[in-house]
Amino acid sequence: MTCDRCENQAAYTRKYSGEKLCSQCFSKSIVHKTTKTISKYNMIKYNDVVAVAVSGGKDSLALLKIMHEMSLTHSFKIKVITIDEGIPGYRNEALEIVEKVCSELNLDHKVYSYKDLFELTLDEALDLRESEKTSSCSMCGTFRRRAMDYAAKDVGADVIATGHNLDDTLQTFVINMISGDTTKVGWMDPDTSTNSIRKIKPLCEIYESEIVFYAFTNDMPFQSEPCPHMNEGIRTDIREFLNSLESQRSGIKNNLYQSIIKVSKVMKKSNINSKERKNCEKCGSECTGDMCSVCTMVLKLKANQT
Repeated sequence: MTCDRCENQAAYTRKYSGEKLCSQCFSKSIVHKTTKTISKYNMIKYNDVVAVAVSGGKDSLALLKIMHEMSLTHSFKIKVITIDEGIPGYRNEALEIVEKVCSELNLDHKVYSYKDLFELTLDEALDLRESEKTSSCSMCGTFRRRAMDYAAKDVGADVIATGHNLDDTLQTFVINMISGDTTKVGWMDPDTSTNSIRKIKPLCEIYESEIVFYAFTNDMPFQSEPCPHMNEGIRTDIREFLNSLESQRSGIKNNLYQSIIKVSKVMKKSNINSKERKNCEKCGSECTGDMCSVCTMVLKLKANQT
């Protein structure tokens, strides 16, 4: 079986398109698709400084490799940031991998911890929560978004790039719909060029399975230890459900993604003037109430310490 783009032996078959590719052509296709996504959604502007959020997993390290290659021929610079949740025995491996990769690429790398920013590690916060109905992923996500905002400002970045892939987008959409939080669907539009804080997902149109193969075929090191809290929420169940659908009907993920983008654009327009934007009275961050979700959460958790 030969590659459809050259005469080398094929190593990967895209079931949804039927295309057969060798490792080199496959890797080029991932870079090309990422570049096309960045251009289509106006993700990066001339002379931007891009803070690439790298956790040490396959997605963020693949993103770092691609963004680094692009920065060598395009007019933008990258800086690497890593958020440390403070989970014992989990984050250490990732930090070592990211530090090594950044050293090899001669890239600036800074680590920002929940403990330094919020005076609480994730595990400490979980011990203080009032109810386990508030999942670890929900709490971690709230802290992580604020930590990345702080990190981007600290390194002088114009935009934050994360390694979220197409599967992540589908899962998030389903979670929002199940929880009844339809407002967040409007936040899923990949074009954030008009936002005050620009957050981009250059891999948002690429299957997770393709990123896995990209990492392996390029001999990329990535964290092997799974997050100890990953099965607490519903995301794992949704991932398995969508993978089952895709295995039976190739391309269904692509179809659902296109539908999500259409719905998101409609919701985004309806959300623009729905709530007045304010500044948090405690930290000054933009929010819709008197106090942002992060400060509200931290105050509640600390109150439970007494």
